[in-house]
Amino acid sequence: MLTHTLSQQSAHYLHLEEQYGAHNYHPLPVVLEKGEGVFVWDVDGKRYYDFLSGYSAINQGHCHPRIIAKLLEQATKLTLTSRAFHSNKLGEYAQYITSFFGYDKVLPMNTGVEAVETAIKLARRWGYEVKGIEKNMARIIVCEHNFHGRTSTVISFSSDPSAYTHFGPFMPGFDFVPFNDLVSLEKAFQDKNVTAFLLEPIQGEAGVVVPDEGYLKGVRDLCTEYNVLLIADEIQTGLARTGKMLAIDHEDVHADILILGKALSAGILPVSAVLADDDIMLLIKPGEHGSTYGGNPLACAVAIESLQVLKDENMAENAAAMGEIFRNELTKLNSPLIKTVRGRGLLNAIVVNHENPEAAWNLCMELKDNGLLAKPTHGDKIRFAPPLVITKEQIHECVEIIGHSLKVLK
Repeated sequence: MLTHTLSQQSAHYLHLEEQYGAHNYHPLPVVLEKGEGVFVWDVDGKRYYDFLSGYSAINQGHCHPRIIAKLLEQATKLTLTSRAFHSNKLGEYAQYITSFFGYDKVLPMNTGVEAVETAIKLARRWGYEVKGIEKNMARIIVCEHNFHGRTSTVISFSSDPSAYTHFGPFMPGFDFVPFNDLVSLEKAFQDKNVTAFLLEPIQGEAGVVVPDEGYLKGVRDLCTEYNVLLIADEIQTGLARTGKMLAIDHEDVHADILILGKALSAGILPVSAVLADDDIMLLIKPGEHGSTYGGNPLACAVAIESLQVLKDENMAENAAAMGEIFRNELTKLNSPLIKTVRGRGLLNAIVVNHENPEAAWNLCMELKDNGLLAKPTHGDKIRFAPPLVITKEQIHECVEIIGHSLKVLK
């Protein structure tokens, strides 16, 4: 059993969380108090590379000065009106983000899973009022091993027992197909009650599973042929993370409904968005959907600046270049302890090759001790997703840390 000592100060904060907080997470035992760019510091002043980036919420880097400045500027003026009134920021934001991604309308929400729920409601409404599906018969196709959040509706179409066990009864209306399988998808589309296909362009929580080239284009073609809405969940894969502004941009695909979150606020506050054209979005009328905080002035100001920073600082291009270097250098380690290196841009993962089921966790603990923070997913997989401001020199240093840390598994 590996032992990792904790300072008295860190132990104090961990004890407080353990005693007074719900036990719905299993974090690494590190207590952070500061972040800047690609780095975070713990309460004892130790510096780490952040290779999780808040599950890709911090693409722009920790506490980006331009975005923080916009947050502070807006926070001194107006933070919330609710949607009972207008604000001078919402229209400005709506115009900006719809132009940015090429849609007619945006429906602003807060968390990613709220945006997923919104997209589901839009798709069902479209199925009944436009496609002509019989009342309460609409089906939405999802992929096996998906992750779209943890609300009661969303866990109803999870294939992960830890997400759904003893949380039923579940919401009906969802059917599974294997990810990266166009034949199975077309077979599912034979059902005339299918209204939408909900897709992560790369399956993040499943361990950064990248589909074959041509899959996304094939999905788009099938959705068009069978009159099914394509819903792209780009909460984790979007906003420059994979080397393009959206992961579906790698195949020039345009989704009928686009879901964004996480880095839409650069990790500063919860902001999410659902984008669609008028023929879909305007099916929801006043009073039929909403959120007290959705589209609040603070979120609008921060989201505009967060998107503009991605563009101004060429973060998609940097993610593409640095990701290629990172994967190449990891492969060059030629370690028998790494079964697989995969990813796109700066959304990457390794599969650990070791008989110990705790090997990935133990490696992450060693990485922490050596100054790099990452987290296992689904047992033997570790995501590596640093902020998109990382440099070539920093990439090389981090690969050295990973190579050195692998020795703990020998």
